[in-house]
Amino acid sequence: MDTTTDNLVSPQRANPLRGAWRACRDVMSHAARSALDIALPTLCVACREPVAGVGVCADCWTQLSFIERPYCPRLGTPFVYDPGSGMLSMEAIANPPAYQRARAAVRYDDVAKVLVHALKYQDRTDLAPAMGRWMARAGSELLDGADVLIPVPLHWRRGWSRRYNQSGALARVIARQSGIPVASDALRRTRPTRQQVGLSRNDRARNVQGAFKVAAERTSQIQGRRVILIDDVLTSGATVDACARVLLRAKAAQVDVLVFARVVDTMKAPI
Repeated sequence: MDTTTDNLVSPQRANPLRGAWRACRDVMSHAARSALDIALPTLCVACREPVAGVGVCADCWTQLSFIERPYCPRLGTPFVYDPGSGMLSMEAIANPPAYQRARAAVRYDDVAKVLVHALKYQDRTDLAPAMGRWMARAGSELLDGADVLIPVPLHWRRGWSRRYNQSGALARVIARQSGIPVASDALRRTRPTRQQVGLSRNDRARNVQGAFKVAAERTSQIQGRRVILIDDVLTSGATVDACARVLLRAKAAQVDVLVFARVVDTMKAPI
């Protein structure tokens, strides 16, 4: 007589048992999360005060400087006053970028910097949904008619150390908001580059020169398409400009740029 059958559970009994275990596990998991929320309330990422949900508290929210019109239609830098329809900033006239238009949700001030660093270096991917929604709002005119979103890529070594690309996380949120697909692997960073922080404008441009390429097997995702580059911060614009040049050489119809925050040089008059 085969006694091994004594230890088997029939399929009819297994399903209810498995369902009961899952239900019990879900209840315990919910209880553990609730207890953790009570013991460790969510803190504002900027000032560390308790806050409902995720992100920033009401006080820090008021310190976020959202970029609204009037701004340069090419660079998206805010104007001090409205110069009239179609007027470009002096920088856009003197140094026109390879990309067509750039838009940013907020100025890169103290609170925005904390949000960016938390997403980028502290695994705070829970911030991406709010930041991505603000970007989608700021870039609504760019998203209208765009074909594909391309996050600015990390070199594989840096991506491995960080475990994710913050620009890719933002791009996925914007894709859900807009319905525009993300081509995460269409653009590649072919060599590691130095951190841009602390470099001069010219050094930034030299640092990223030749650092990007379009994957040969992905050119069909680029040719004839209106592309939006997604990144977290726009400082001098050297990185996105280098990316745009590569995409245009790959026959992209147009390249625009959408970022969460941009540096606004208050020492220079925008017009």
